[in-house]
Amino acid sequence: MRAMRRKPGQLLPLERAICDEARDLGKDFYGYQMAKRLQEVADSKLLTAYGTLYRALSRLQDMGLLQSRWEDPRIPARENRPGRRLYSLTALGETVASDSTLSVRPATRKRLRRKWAPA
Repeated sequence: MRAMRRKPGQLLPLERAICDEARDLGKDFYGYQMAKRLQEVADSKLLTAYGTLYRALSRLQDMGLLQSRWEDPRIPARENRPGRRLYSLTALGETVASDSTLSVRPATRKRLRRKWAPA
């Protein structure tokens, strides 16, 4: 299988589908829930493995289109299941999801200057 190359400022089809489905859900979602939704409504070829989904979620978060948080630990304890990482669209993610012609600028991270201590 050939890797898909990203054009600068463009989302991959899987990333676009995640943003679209997150907008349609209108609430927080977790990874497995998004995987099931993508299989139901989107092209099933987009999601080849769950690892692919979680890498895409991480990239979207790095771009500032998604934000995530861990759910309240009392909920999974009460339901006797592992905790879930919940994702939601940011304002920028909403904008990108609603306008397919928009491009995304990669988030720039400031480099920290090291302060050297005298020896």
